[in-house]
Amino acid sequence: MTSPATPVRHEVVVLALPDVQAFELGLASRFLGGAVDADGRRLYRVRVATLDGAPVRTSGGFSVLPEHDASIVSTAQTLVVPAVYGGPAMTEGTLPAEVGTLLRQAAGSARLVSLCTGAFVLAAAGLLDARPATTHWLHTDRFRRLYPAVRLDPDVLFVDDGDVLTSAGNAAGIDLLLHLVRRDHGTEVANRVARRSVVAPWREGGQSQFVERPVPADGDSGTAATRAWAVERLGEPLSLAELAGHARMSVRTFTRRFREETGTSPQQWLAAQRLALARQLLESTDHPVDRVAADAGFGTAASLRGQLRASIGVSPLTYRRTYRGPAARPRVPLADHSTPGSQRLR
Repeated sequence: MTSPATPVRHEVVVLALPDVQAFELGLASRFLGGAVDADGRRLYRVRVATLDGAPVRTSGGFSVLPEHDASIVSTAQTLVVPAVYGGPAMTEGTLPAEVGTLLRQAAGSARLVSLCTGAFVLAAAGLLDARPATTHWLHTDRFRRLYPAVRLDPDVLFVDDGDVLTSAGNAAGIDLLLHLVRRDHGTEVANRVARRSVVAPWREGGQSQFVERPVPADGDSGTAATRAWAVERLGEPLSLAELAGHARMSVRTFTRRFREETGTSPQQWLAAQRLALARQLLESTDHPVDRVAADAGFGTAASLRGQLRASIGVSPLTYRRTYRGPAARPRVPLADHSTPGSQRLR
């Protein structure tokens, strides 16, 4: 029997449709199923189902046999639809009737998450109409032709629209699942999951899908060293000129090179790093908001409040009450989340 002190695990169901992408099929089990609290207790139960409990083909040239059929979808608090390769949702804008009915029924009680081309499935069920969403950039034109009512943004890694979340391809699915862990249980839990899988712990959903040069060319030092240097000095008023000077580049060259390597501008990257540090400090320390703001480089508590509210819609004190554990824990060192090395590991 579950005691009052034992957390109730969040029920996750992964719906494996025919021609499911093999890579995305296992992501929820790895990144949600691997999330544990400070005492090592699992925070999610992840189960995989097919419509009828029978084997389903994957894109990897093999079939899988989940232990469940679609009857468990009614228990889901989060329903994950991994990417599919082909099928009527991608070719005709339709779904088998039983799939559409199942998804629409689940939408009334579960949070819906699609990975990569799984967005086609949600859209075919009518669940993305008039909502913001994303999918893999390669399929943008086809998606828009089939689902013109969806507010598609093909340039971002993922979109969080509250009870419906969609991601771009492959690694962006990991970003979205880590975002869910962070949203549900805070930064420390998400960081633990990321460290175990040797992936970047945090990439902002609005970051571009297009990173032109994830690995510097031979003989090209790039901006990685400057990013590492800046992460250790987030509390200081770092200017674009100082960053460029550290990289021994002109401001123009540095800005161009930075965007090529990270998919974002230096100013946006720096703001995201500072916000990540502020969230971490709010969760893991008892420092007053003024000090958190100063240590994270926001200068004033008012500036931090504005940035945090714009990002996730809450004040610093509300964030601290919601996401921190029962006692302050030591700060985990903040890593650069967009170095070329971490991109190669994804």
